[in-house]
Amino acid sequence: MKKMLRALGALTLAASAFAAASSSAFAADKVVLGVAIPTADHGFTGGIVWWANEAKKELEKAHPDLKVIVKTAGTAPEQANQLQDLVTVNKINALVIFPQESASLTQPVAQVKKKGVYVTVVDRGLTDTSAQDAYVAGDNTAFGKIPAEYLAKALNGKGDIVALRGIPTTLDNERWNAFEGVMKQYPDIKILDAKYANWNRDDAFKVMQDYLTRFKHIDAVWASDDDMMVGVLKAIDQAKRTDVKIVFGGAGSKEAVKRIMDGDARVPADVSYSPKFIYDAIKLTAEARLKGDKLPPTTIIPSVLITKDNAKQFYFPNSPF
Repeated sequence: MKKMLRALGALTLAASAFAAASSSAFAADKVVLGVAIPTADHGFTGGIVWWANEAKKELEKAHPDLKVIVKTAGTAPEQANQLQDLVTVNKINALVIFPQESASLTQPVAQVKKKGVYVTVVDRGLTDTSAQDAYVAGDNTAFGKIPAEYLAKALNGKGDIVALRGIPTTLDNERWNAFEGVMKQYPDIKILDAKYANWNRDDAFKVMQDYLTRFKHIDAVWASDDDMMVGVLKAIDQAKRTDVKIVFGGAGSKEAVKRIMDGDARVPADVSYSPKFIYDAIKLTAEARLKGDKLPPTTIIPSVLITKDNAKQFYFPNSPF
């Protein structure tokens, strides 16, 4: 009898151990995904925050084994501290980060990766790509090429253009080089000037005021950003100038897309570079990790021309951008 009881006890212990192991294995299979993004300090980052939370809501509902934790930071040091908390407190095993800055976040992200966390970097690349597993971004070459091709065709290959650039970054350089590369094929189109306006409405207003004062005739403006487009249009309206026929922004904001849908003659087209790519990056990363898979090293979300024909599919009225 004693032998039987000992045997039963051993079986009970073994069963308990197996249950614990199974529970542990299940817990290890659960994906805890941290999302580190900038604070909503202007239209585009407002869109980033909105789309990140949309991804959390939809993906957690679809996948019971997925937990998404969204953190926003106003500065690079704050974001670096949040990465530590995501690892030590929240115990993440996957990270999607839209870095506040490239250089200063590279080492903190590398430290996260060294702890076995799968890392997807979005848009603003790190200075050392070995600190990431995957990179997801919009197509900055197309972002510059598509507007140039559109404007060249709209102007029949002849006219005067002014341009506004963003902030001095590799991202902006890619866009400008692509735009300028197309325009070099049209010797009768003259780029009168191109100045930085920092992806900011007020700065764009001031730059456009300067252009309107210096140049008595302007056929079109490449604003290269929908926030800057708003500042440009305000300056044109204030100056009561009627020579400017087209203002081409960029990124597919709901304001720009609505103008296109409503038939605004000065805003007939735009190019997509939606903050929705954070949603895409979170979805791609979460679904891959749930399967135990990896993403390709680089995923580029295409930028496409938005016109009245396809504008409805790019219109997200509930988004802040």
